Amino acid sequence: MKAMLLRSYGENSEFEATDVSTPEVKPGHVLVKIAASSVNTVDTMIRNMGKDLPLSPDTPAILGMDFAGTIEAIGEGVDSFAVGDEVYGCAGGLADLPGTLAENIVADAKLIARKPKNLSMREAAAIPLVGITAYEGLKRAAIKAGQKVLVHGGSGGVGHLAIQLAKHFGADVYSTGGGEKQKALIEGFGATFINYKTESVEDYVAKHTDGAGFDLVFDTVGGANMLNSFNAAALNGQIASTVSMCEIDLSVVHFKGLSLHVVFMLIPMLHDYRREEHAHILSELAKIAESGELKPVLDETNFSLEEAGLAHARLESGQAMGKVVIENR
Repeated sequence: MKAMLLRSYGENSEFEATDVSTPEVKPGHVLVKIAASSVNTVDTMIRNMGKDLPLSPDTPAILGMDFAGTIEAIGEGVDSFAVGDEVYGCAGGLADLPGTLAENIVADAKLIARKPKNLSMREAAAIPLVGITAYEGLKRAAIKAGQKVLVHGGSGGVGHLAIQLAKHFGADVYSTGGGEKQKALIEGFGATFINYKTESVEDYVAKHTDGAGFDLVFDTVGGANMLNSFNAAALNGQIASTVSMCEIDLSVVHFKGLSLHVVFMLIPMLHDYRREEHAHILSELAKIAESGELKPVLDETNFSLEEAGLAHARLESGQAMGKVVIENR
């Protein structure tokens, strides 16, 4: 099969189109012909940082985590899928798991689900990592109908799905963004737009919650913005964070009695820990998508498998609006 190999890490590293052996299916796994894959920030971090990240695979490596495609072979012990099933998932591209920048992948059946029937392969490939992250964050923060939910970074990969899922769960949703394009996208999903460049935390908390704060804050920005999340939360509020590799003062968390939920969705892949939960979440996301309440936004660009480097560059440029997707065939 054709694969895009990365032989070394670093900012100037390049993918190399190479013919490699098609992997053989093994017990508990399925062989998938990949139709499309999407690029996530963690993919570019692995390429740039290499072994400075503990989850990076040894080189030569096949990166890429998200995919959608069609099952070509079934491993022993797999009875929930059949050859010909269209599936999607996040199942490789880190540690000892070969990734999706190839024509095929052998994926753990516990990390995949049938793709939403109403979405294209490209759309389905855009969902798994960010969709699982958004779903897990909201569920761990115990989202309830009628709550006021604030999503920081609502036009991003995780953020734009978190808005839609929070709406699906019956919340009153607000989201920060920084421009007219972000405003249009956020309002298009039925959320109230907050311009973080012109509105202070105190101002929008007063305006939208009468000063009480938001019941749940989903922070996809992280870093210094975590303090904004703490300040925007209600007493005994819930914070879900996807970017919390930072040193920060938790005094506000203490005095407001906040609960902080750190979401790192790669744990099941890295540690072979409760992987079946990812299959469950993907199945739930497919149902929500098929009900018309979840649809990923795709960047306007199109990339072939051989253009994986350009796809990475597009995401890193900061110019992408929506998920960057690669067509593997």
